[in-house]
Amino acid sequence: MIEIKTLATGSKGNCYYVTDGYSPILLECGIRFRDVQKRLNFKTSNLVGCLVTHEHKDHCGGLNDVLKAGINCYMSPGTATAIGINHHRIKKVAVKKQFTLGTWTILPFDVQHDVSEPFGFLLQNQSGEKLLFITDTYYVKYKFPSITHIMVECNYSREILVQNIVNGRVPKVMKKRLERSHFSLENVKEFLKANDLSKVQEIWLLHLSDNNSNEEQFKREIQELTGKLVFVP
Repeated sequence: MIEIKTLATGSKGNCYYVTDGYSPILLECGIRFRDVQKRLNFKTSNLVGCLVTHEHKDHCGGLNDVLKAGINCYMSPGTATAIGINHHRIKKVAVKKQFTLGTWTILPFDVQHDVSEPFGFLLQNQSGEKLLFITDTYYVKYKFPSITHIMVECNYSREILVQNIVNGRVPKVMKKRLERSHFSLENVKEFLKANDLSKVQEIWLLHLSDNNSNEEQFKREIQELTGKLVFVP
C-alpha cells in the first residue's frame, strides 16, 4: 500500500516521501537534507533513491547532501547537465524508458517547463498500484491507465491571477510565464477529465502559489469534479 508524506511543497522548496512498504524514496530534494531527516525522525538510511524532475533550486537545492548521504539521485541528462554536479550517485535516466528502483518500476516522461529536460514520473509497485507525479508543467500530453494515486501541481487559478494583476498585487509579466511553465487549476481539471480515474484512491494537489491560489477552493472543486479523496498539503 502506497504511503505519501509531504515534507515541503511550494516555491520555497519541494520534497515528498513515498513508500510502498518496502522501498521508500524521495520525490525531489528542494530542502536541506537535515530538514528531511528531522521530518522523517532520522529514519533515512533505508531510502533507496531520489527522483529529481528538473534543475530549479526549489526542487534540487538539497541535492549535494542527499548525494553525500549515499542516496542515488535519478534525473534526465538535461537536468544533470544544468545542475552541473559531477557525482557517481547521479544517475541519468532516459525519457520513456522504464527502470527499477527497489520494488518500484519507474517510467520517466517529458513535461512542459522552462528548463532543460524536465520529467514527470509514473511509479508502479509490486501490487500493481500506480502513482503519478507531475509538477512544474503547464500541460501533460499523455494519458495514464489504471492510476491509483495522483500527485499533481495545482499552482494557480487564472481567475485569481487576473484579479491580482488588476489589483496590482502581481506584475502583468508574470502571467505569461506562469501560463507557459506551471499547471493551473483549469488545466489540472482538463487533465483529470482526460484520464480514467476509476481506480484512483487519492489526489494530492501540490506546489500551490502563495498569491494566486486558494486551498479550500482548489480542494473543493477537484473533489466535486472527481468524487475522490483530495489532499492539499
